[in-house]
Amino acid sequence: MSIGYSVDPDPDITAKALGRELPIKPRDAIEVCREIRGMNLEHAKEYLEGVVAKTQPVRYRRHQGKVSHQKGTGPGRYPVKVAGEILDLLEEAEANAEYKGLDTETMTVAHAACQRAGEIQGTRPRARGRATAWNQSLCHIEIVVEEEVED
Repeated sequence: MSIGYSVDPDPDITAKALGRELPIKPRDAIEVCREIRGMNLEHAKEYLEGVVAKTQPVRYRRHQGKVSHQKGTGPGRYPVKVAGEILDLLEEAEANAEYKGLDTETMTVAHAACQRAGEIQGTRPRARGRATAWNQSLCHIEIVVEEEVED
């Protein structure tokens, strides 16, 4: 099985990072990836640090069922675990860009995507000797940062 990306960027001006089978909710990861896509790399890292500190909410656009409104953003939440994992991937992509000799000050998040992976099977004991499925979902996240080219 080959591990690949859903995009094929120019290797001269981009750097990539891939997280496979991360133990985070795909629904939350989709919303966080949508928020950071197109941001400057430094601004995206500050944004995710704010989400981890619970000072900056993530606006939920697709998965809005029973999501409370946050001041100034509408329906939103603070997905701390997801933001921490994606922040680690952004730092890995930045380190890959530095290794390639790219200027990290002018980099933007060109691509941020999440795909569902498998589940870790689990059970939770219930009353009268019964059990309920208590599975943990996994997801794959890919990040591509791109250096802005001046014409």
